[in-house]
Amino acid sequence: MSGSRGKPDIAANITIRYKDEATACTVWRAVSPDNFQTPQGITIEAVTVGCELRVSIVCSRGLGSLIATLDDLLSCIQAAETAIGGVCG
Repeated sequence: MSGSRGKPDIAANITIRYKDEATACTVWRAVSPDNFQTPQGITIEAVTVGCELRVSIVCSRGLGSLIATLDDLLSCIQAAETAIGGVCG
């Protein structure tokens, strides 16, 4: 599949495991697409499965945009984790 600018879509998947399902859900709510604004050409989907937060990103804006989006998203996740103190080792 090709993006709107003629570049191929690039995808990334992230899975983060937390100490419990409630923590995963809390982090998900903090970084859900409703709270994490993305530019046109970038799609973020996030779900929780048990104690895991699973995030999928599809980007048609090129690798640089995907990396910037990942960086922003991971910063938001880290801020949420710090606020609730819920990361598993």
